[in-house]
Amino acid sequence: MSKRATIAEVAELAGVHKATVSRALNPGTAHYVNAVTAKKVQRAAKQLGYIPNIMARGLRMSLSMTIGVIVPDLENPIFPPIMRGIENYLSPRGYTALLANTDGRDSLERAAFDSLLQRRVDGFVMATGQTEHPLLADAYARGIRAVMLNRGTVGVPYPLVTGADGAGITAAVSHLVGLGHRHLLHVAGPDNFTTSLARSDAFTTACATHRSVKHRVVTAQALSVAAGESTMDGILTSGNAYPTAIVAGNDLLAIGILHSLREHGLDCPRDVSVIGFNDMPFAEDIQPPLTTIHVPHRELGAEAARLLLNAIQEGKQEPLTVTLPVSLIVRASTAKPAAH
Repeated sequence: MSKRATIAEVAELAGVHKATVSRALNPGTAHYVNAVTAKKVQRAAKQLGYIPNIMARGLRMSLSMTIGVIVPDLENPIFPPIMRGIENYLSPRGYTALLANTDGRDSLERAAFDSLLQRRVDGFVMATGQTEHPLLADAYARGIRAVMLNRGTVGVPYPLVTGADGAGITAAVSHLVGLGHRHLLHVAGPDNFTTSLARSDAFTTACATHRSVKHRVVTAQALSVAAGESTMDGILTSGNAYPTAIVAGNDLLAIGILHSLREHGLDCPRDVSVIGFNDMPFAEDIQPPLTTIHVPHRELGAEAARLLLNAIQEGKQEPLTVTLPVSLIVRASTAKPAAH
């Protein structure tokens, strides 16, 4: 077996001091090294097959070089691209993400959090935020570094990275009104999530700007296909007039709504137009292809990782909110309303 290259050998080949090699190959300090010198070091390291000792670097800095990522439902298609964004940012900087899934259960979230702390992670990316979140309030009081992702929580000043939910819902309502719809419904997610509240509030506000539009909000029990279907079943069997267009709290709810419409002999978009939220990877492959709000999930993950590593390196966090833009993607699930 060939001997592993050392930092001294890289320094000799590049014609620099060992400390310069260490700085040039550490993403956190590379900017202190002259660009020409840094390239010489990188070429030498590549030529020798040098692999930085991440564990030794972590020991010097009292870091584990790992972060914990806690998500509520790994089967939800928004989380794989979020994880890819996190890992794409962490890997070049010598960090590893440890992922835990909670299935939306507080007890599993607490167990995952404690387990990751025992593994001495340097901080957390939390995608499980609720309007009231005792776990995060306790973590903040203990000085544990964390960044909230997608969903925030009330009263805990951790940084938050999210999409522009209000702008997305407003664009959806404007699109439907522009098509001629005047009877709109919002099927919202559970009201213990800040994203659900933000989207339902934006829907009500957007509809109120159009005096001729009738609108209402109903709350689903979960952000799932089954919850969307059962909620729509209740609307269609209530005996009341059904809406000509629906804005769903996410794409999974929208798919459930489409299932219910088909079961009741209704066509989308001829009878009812439907808009989702998130633009999950399969949104354009279902029938009809789903009009939805595109959220840059990979970029959300990368930004959350960036904020967390900055906090780890600087030893402090600011209670800021980073909002990334979203966009309306028009597909075949929306059209002008037919005679009702």
